[in-house]
Amino acid sequence: MDHLREKYLTAIADAADEAALEALRVQAVGKKGDVSARMRELGKMTAEERQVAGPKLNALKDEINSALAARKAALGDAALDERLKGEWLDVTLPSRAHQVGTIHPVSQVTEEVSAIFADMGFAVAEGPQIESDWYNFDALNIPDHHPARGEMDTFYMAREEGDNRPPHVLRTHTSPVQIRSMMDQGAPIRIIAPGRVYRADYDQTHTPMFHQVEGLAIDRDISMANLKWVLEQFFTAFFGTEVKTRFRASHFPFTEPSAEVDIQCSWEGGTVKVGEGDDWLEVLGSGMVHPHVLRSAGIDPDEWQGFAFGIGIDRLAMLKYGIPDLRAFFDSDLRWLRHYGFSALEVPTLHGGV
Repeated sequence: MDHLREKYLTAIADAADEAALEALRVQAVGKKGDVSARMRELGKMTAEERQVAGPKLNALKDEINSALAARKAALGDAALDERLKGEWLDVTLPSRAHQVGTIHPVSQVTEEVSAIFADMGFAVAEGPQIESDWYNFDALNIPDHHPARGEMDTFYMAREEGDNRPPHVLRTHTSPVQIRSMMDQGAPIRIIAPGRVYRADYDQTHTPMFHQVEGLAIDRDISMANLKWVLEQFFTAFFGTEVKTRFRASHFPFTEPSAEVDIQCSWEGGTVKVGEGDDWLEVLGSGMVHPHVLRSAGIDPDEWQGFAFGIGIDRLAMLKYGIPDLRAFFDSDLRWLRHYGFSALEVPTLHGGV
């Protein structure tokens, strides 16, 4: 047994690879191995001889198996070391660029507008994009002969055969949200209504679908002076500089009196700069809510009055961030989105800056 121990422990220690180690295992402790052959000879021995030889053979078998396992682990560690020497990694290299999506300018400006008006006490209201003829036109004092009701300007939904009711429309403004909000909440009320609107128009500054935000404030003593203050405060916060406004008399069916609002600007090198210069740029329509609109929403115009205004979110984005073509907003061009997009962490707040 001492001869077998010396023979196999030496051979195991000198094994160069796992294949040689497996051959030694079979030769030593396999079914036909030397140790197994010796254990089969125990049956020919006397009881006294078996008591001596049996434990020694078991101990020899365990020792060889332990040596085999230890050598196998050592060979594995050596192979791993050689692999690591060949497969090195420079941990000082910068990581691979990770593509991260961006916030669309329309979404960013919508959040900016909402944050500014929320600070002035306006809540955000929403409504359906498919509206009835009554909400979109009649309740807003838009007569049947008005050009806005023509199929050249408005997208009408198909009607079922035999249905004589006026067809539904893709809303042409978010003003129906004002009607719905006044009917639900009554007066006083102070809301803005941002959302998608649809008109049959397409050029550099118009698209069939665009975004608009409308404002509404109804109370007992609201006047045009309040409207002017709100708009000037909004523009100053939005553009980050004091912005003067100019009101020009106009006409809208849903307001009386009505005014188009211009903001102070200058033109230099083909770009517009808001809040400086001697030029003016028209940006929105506004006015005092027409009594017919108040009655349609169930509010007594003899007791309540207020102002309303509407402005394009896309146009605000173009002015603030120097975007020349409105159509690019909807092209889904990744290069454009990466250039004009915003980080998801750039959440607009008044204290952090919009």
